[in-house]
Amino acid sequence: MVNVLVVDDNPTNIMLIREILRKAGYTGIHTVSSAREMYEQLGLNRDGTYTDKRVEPDMDLILLDMMMPEIDGLEACRHIQHIPELRDIPIIMVTAIGDSKTLAEALDAGAVDYVTKPVNRIELLARIRLALRLKQEKDWHKERDRHIREELRLAARVQASVLTEPYEDEHVHIHAIYKPSEELAGDLYAWFPIGEGKYGVMILDMMGHGVSSALLSMFIASELRNNVMSGRAPHEVLQQLNAKFQQVHMSGNLMLYYMTVIYAIIDVEANTIQYANAGHPPGVIVMEDGRIENLVTTGYPVGMFPTLDIETKVIECTGEYRMLLYTDGLTEAVGEDPDTSAAQLAYLIQQYPSSDASPWKELFDTPYGREDDKCMVWVHVKGTGGVTA
Repeated sequence: MVNVLVVDDNPTNIMLIREILRKAGYTGIHTVSSAREMYEQLGLNRDGTYTDKRVEPDMDLILLDMMMPEIDGLEACRHIQHIPELRDIPIIMVTAIGDSKTLAEALDAGAVDYVTKPVNRIELLARIRLALRLKQEKDWHKERDRHIREELRLAARVQASVLTEPYEDEHVHIHAIYKPSEELAGDLYAWFPIGEGKYGVMILDMMGHGVSSALLSMFIASELRNNVMSGRAPHEVLQQLNAKFQQVHMSGNLMLYYMTVIYAIIDVEANTIQYANAGHPPGVIVMEDGRIENLVTTGYPVGMFPTLDIETKVIECTGEYRMLLYTDGLTEAVGEDPDTSAAQLAYLIQQYPSSDASPWKELFDTPYGREDDKCMVWVHVKGTGGVTA
């Protein structure tokens, strides 16, 4: 059943329009004589404010008289357009004023159409049918968008489930702070105990945002464990991922997909870090003695070329140290220049060696221009009897 609300302060006009609608087969006809009564019919207070319970009214169309005492049709129409639950109800203005300026004001106020008095039955019914068709299409799109949002929320939960849980033993404590800019994101991190005092830690940033980046990240996530647990050197692991990545390249697709990655193997017995950096922002290591090392780029991003030319580098470490891996969303929060950002992050690690400190939280909670996914992997190698952070 189609519900039509007729708003007019003249009882004769209401009777005429109601009879036209009734003879045309419309049964859900509601009538009120003022804008305040219309607000109540639409679930608002008489002054147009929200009631305690906000609901979307079951109304398909409003026929609104333009000239009414106290609150005229233009003002009432503008007010409805500012209420999210009501703005999609089509409004047809009914007016005795036929000049183009007034009719333009009605359309600018949010009306989808208008009819002039005296009301022509054929014209009125045609305009009603058009407005209802437009509403039906809009409702279909709203329902489709709602369904897509539900699917995205489910996909986001699935994506979050593959992210590695915090890990801690007597040698290391590894955890992450992650704030995606959208429901689905392209950042991914993982870590695995490899054995013999070694731990593999990876962070990657897929090009772009949204569904395509998230799907590619999930594809890579499915390949991570086997590659990391194989014990290969970091550059070999990334070369293997590059080969897998080439499988998603579609012939004729002009879009180039790639990802930046750091993969590091922490060896707590040898006090070393082996790493390969495929075009990723430089990771930061702050040693126990205050020395700072950066995990600089050692090759091109994964997926950019059919074969990946990249090397593994080794960093000699003290017994205890902290390593920070991050994506470019955190870089932009600290500063635009990557080198300056790395230095600033190293300073923050020295001043605030716990990731629970407020400056770290501010980096994630404070918006900085165009928001990007923000991800930080925090590694604390304890040495002998270190305290977790």
